[in-house]
Amino acid sequence: MKDPDFTIGIEEEYLLVDARTLDLAEAPEGLFDECQARLEGQISPEFLRCQVEVGTKVCKGVREARQELTALRSCVRDVAAGHGLAPIAAACHPFADWSEQAHRDRPRYNDLRRDLAAVAERMLICGMHVHVGIDDDDLRIDLMNQASYFLPHLLALSVSSPFWQGRDTGLASYRLTVFDNLPRTGLPPRLSGWGEYTRSVQTIVETGLIEDSSKIWWDLRPSHSYPTLETRICDVCPRLDHTLSLAALTQCLFRMLWRLRHSNRRWRIYDTFLIGENRWRAQRYGPDK
Repeated sequence: MKDPDFTIGIEEEYLLVDARTLDLAEAPEGLFDECQARLEGQISPEFLRCQVEVGTKVCKGVREARQELTALRSCVRDVAAGHGLAPIAAACHPFADWSEQAHRDRPRYNDLRRDLAAVAERMLICGMHVHVGIDDDDLRIDLMNQASYFLPHLLALSVSSPFWQGRDTGLASYRLTVFDNLPRTGLPPRLSGWGEYTRSVQTIVETGLIEDSSKIWWDLRPSHSYPTLETRICDVCPRLDHTLSLAALTQCLFRMLWRLRHSNRRWRIYDTFLIGENRWRAQRYGPDK
């Protein structure tokens, strides 16, 4: 088995607001056309009409990721300004009403709206996902089991959503409260290997509940589209440096766990109940307690 590449890729979701009032605003189709002309394939619509998602190319390290993400954020900012809009990198809009937002009329999003009902309507939230390249299937599962311990730490360092519909919720990450209403979310289960993972996924695919593993939204999961482990627990970060620091930390954590395995050692597998308690404290207090 060859050593993993530990490449990284970063996805961020932004909210679009009116540049003058800061109210949420729907993204015109022309905005995506202009962005695609500058950065083809790296910018796409999201579930709600007021959202946009960007994704870096595969990067060897954080230096490349900085160049990529700087270009992506700048592109969205500049193109949005031409439409009287501005992007905000915060996991929740501080005062918008979710019930006044509309989802994008596309088959995948229409299916989500139908399947998830009112739960989908509240998805006025934005996250940041970090992919780390690990080619070996069973290695991804082994590292996922160990890395779950660190998910609350990553959340605590990323929190950016204390406000919801004009009030201070008292939580550092209200986004996670909303997201946890979806099925197949939260901490990943402990799995014996790639075989158990694929059998479990295939069971619910064959019953017609989901089309594929892209609708498994754990805090950490094997990516459906790439040979990566995808960390999904983080709020999107307002500051670029914070995003990159979290991406670098995530990359380093997986590399550390692999080094332990390579020397016939491993990180202790902690009880999911205890990790869940840490997850709640990170959600409630962020890095303060």
